Amino acid sequence: MLDKIYVALIHYPVLGREGQIISTAITNFDIHDISRTCRTYGIKKYYLVNNLSAQNKIARNVLDYWQYGFGKEYNPNRNDALMLADIKEYIEEVIEDIENKEGIKPKIVFTSAKPRDKAITFKDMSEEIKTVEEPLLIIYGTGWGMPEELREICDYDLEPIRADWEFNHLSVRAAVAISLDRLIGEEIY
Repeated sequence: MLDKIYVALIHYPVLGREGQIISTAITNFDIHDISRTCRTYGIKKYYLVNNLSAQNKIARNVLDYWQYGFGKEYNPNRNDALMLADIKEYIEEVIEDIENKEGIKPKIVFTSAKPRDKAITFKDMSEEIKTVEEPLLIIYGTGWGMPEELREICDYDLEPIRADWEFNHLSVRAAVAISLDRLIGEEIY
């Protein structure tokens, strides 16, 4: 199953400080660093999900530079990692793309820094990854987290990384790296 894991970084819909639905900006660091983490852990595709065409154009320019422009020759390792990245406007497009590639709808894993009832542990999710037949899409939110509507379409609700600690505010780049290591670790080898 480890060859059918996908990651999506959700910029829309996400929550704003006041709990309203917003779109957040795509950052250069998230494009590069999460791509590199995904490549390191054998993730099949990394999706950036944003409904704002101006944001997607900026992200596309970054990807084109490293995937097809001078950056491809300048730093082939960066090109290798960034070839995993793709841009979609909505989560539904991500699910459809995976279903088209795999022939079956993916199981979806919701992540959050907020404690929630009935969350699956990293240990149990790691075991599930090894046995589930369907492809797996792990979604990470930006802003102040993902709305309940996204959690409701998910098959799994992964526990937070540091739920019981006095400070729990990792960058999404760090959260992706830590969670993928906990879920996959050295299993890809």
